[in-house]
Amino acid sequence: MQVVYNREGIGDVLVLTLKQTEENITTTSYGSVTRIAIKNTNEPVAYNIFGISDYLEVNHYELLNINQSFVDQLETIFKENGLDEALHIDVSPKFVVGEVEEVSKHEDSDKLNVCQVNVGDEQLQIVCGAPNVGEGQKVVVAKVGAIMPSGMEIKDSKLRGVPSTGMICAARELNLPNAPQEKGILVLNDQEKAGEPFQVTMYEV
Repeated sequence: MQVVYNREGIGDVLVLTLKQTEENITTTSYGSVTRIAIKNTNEPVAYNIFGISDYLEVNHYELLNINQSFVDQLETIFKENGLDEALHIDVSPKFVVGEVEEVSKHEDSDKLNVCQVNVGDEQLQIVCGAPNVGEGQKVVVAKVGAIMPSGMEIKDSKLRGVPSTGMICAARELNLPNAPQEKGILVLNDQEKAGEPFQVTMYEV
């Protein structure tokens, strides 16, 4: 699931995307809510909530990890606009603090490193091309299933033949305010704990 709010770019609209589809779609309006569904099956794939600031205070950079309380608020907005529909969403954190425990050079690339990253309940192998990645760093990890602000979904992959599970993120990839534009991952305060959901308060806005 991807939740986007960018008032400067698209206006006071919360865009909730459940899945990407190339099938024909149909839209139905319920007050401030537009429901977007696959035409043949009526399966919902997205919702747009217009004038969202009348209901909630939201910032685009606070929507990386969605919790059940936020989902409950959205369902309340739906009902207030005449749409009685539940959101069946996996709310487990997809952007978490990781600790880089080991870094080794990729055997088939001078610019890639193979990192072993502790994310609390497991260790992930992540291939990373950032020049500033290093052992002992606390970083932001987008786990498999995460949707980046760009719309890209994080999946298991292979980079030059080496398996990679997840992504170590840069501040600009997370669309954080005042993010530096030079290439490199976001390094967090060493006091953060591996496995914790990433919150924007861990980054100096």
